[in-house]
Amino acid sequence: MSRLLIRGGRVIDPANGIDAIADVWIQDGRIDAVTSVREESDADIDWRDTEIINASGKIVCPGFIDTHVSLREPGYEEDESTATGTAAALAGGFTTIAAQSDTCPVVDNRSAAEFIRLQADRARNCRVYPLGAVTKESKGEELAEIGQLVQGGAIGFSDAKSPVANSEVMRRALEYTRMFNRPILHFAMVPELSEGGVIHEGFQATRLGLRGIPAAAQDIMTGRDIALAELTGGRIHLMCVTTADSVERIRRAQAAGIAVTADVTPHHLLLTDEVMDSFDTMYKCNPPLRSAQHVRALIAGLKDGTLSAITADHQPLAFEKKQVELDIAPFGICGIETLLPVCVKALIEPGHLTWSELISRLTVGPAAVLGLSHGTLSTGQPADVTIIDPDEQWTVKASEFRSRSRNTPFDGKAFTGRVVMTLVDGEIRYQKGV
Repeated sequence: MSRLLIRGGRVIDPANGIDAIADVWIQDGRIDAVTSVREESDADIDWRDTEIINASGKIVCPGFIDTHVSLREPGYEEDESTATGTAAALAGGFTTIAAQSDTCPVVDNRSAAEFIRLQADRARNCRVYPLGAVTKESKGEELAEIGQLVQGGAIGFSDAKSPVANSEVMRRALEYTRMFNRPILHFAMVPELSEGGVIHEGFQATRLGLRGIPAAAQDIMTGRDIALAELTGGRIHLMCVTTADSVERIRRAQAAGIAVTADVTPHHLLLTDEVMDSFDTMYKCNPPLRSAQHVRALIAGLKDGTLSAITADHQPLAFEKKQVELDIAPFGICGIETLLPVCVKALIEPGHLTWSELISRLTVGPAAVLGLSHGTLSTGQPADVTIIDPDEQWTVKASEFRSRSRNTPFDGKAFTGRVVMTLVDGEIRYQKGV
């Protein structure tokens, strides 16, 4: 049907300052109106022509947006494909994602970006915008074809988990991307300090006899990126911030008017490096899980808006890749389907954020980073909607993931809060249990 009513839910739309029990009306795939709850006896409504979704007791909000998701296709289809990755995104409540450039070959030319878009169109799940590589083959040596990538649909630029260590190259990249008003999403990490590291450098690393990755590896690169953003006027977005000093540097830069934004992952908000006692490779991620002191700083950064986006940092890995010793296992957590419940446990239940604040970090913040008009229930906008049961208690079962991979540390863990339905263009693309 072309007319749809999502009825009686708690509508939270941070972009428009809405947090109330309301009805969401959708006409021909677009938001028609958000109104106070009506009674079925209203004479001006022909209910026979209206499909109704009962959202009583649920939260209705704009579809989530993720600033960087690794879909692995082409080249690493044993980990994930565009079809499975976007299906997983829908199950996590995401209606829009930016696809990372870390494929094989790397997304460093127009045809590669167009391939990402084509595969997403074929999958017909959530919206997918490609991120183009900053440098050719993500080697950090020579700029990729920035202009051609923009023509191919690149919404931003990133070398994924490969830091652009050469400051001159990063300077030129910021200058070029500024001309197209595109951000660079950078993994701020000094390679020389992080190489060979397994977990956060600190007491736990020393006690367990594992080589650490110091907080300074991120802090130093964060400072450099901020300085180059100020020098060039380019837009820099720092991915997966994990340290107290980096949060403070970003806070000061934003106060000074420098175009820098940043995101954080749910697992870095809920877990600390103490879990590495288990030597479980599922906890191994990059940046590593930090100490409680850093976690507190991340939460404070979310509360005051310094960190404007939360990302799953979805890094799917085939089962056998994680079934090795901790020091040689690859980094990465398959996190897009568990983002919401982990955020509820880390942020909502302790009272750090309200539901409106959390949803803002999943919609308004990421949309601003990527320069998108999505992330709102404004009239006329595409009807991308996520419906949440905030009270459902459930246990994560990795075997039921829509992702091709299962590398999660939350398998078998109990949580409260779950995405029960996701709509794209007013069409139900995901429904729990279906």
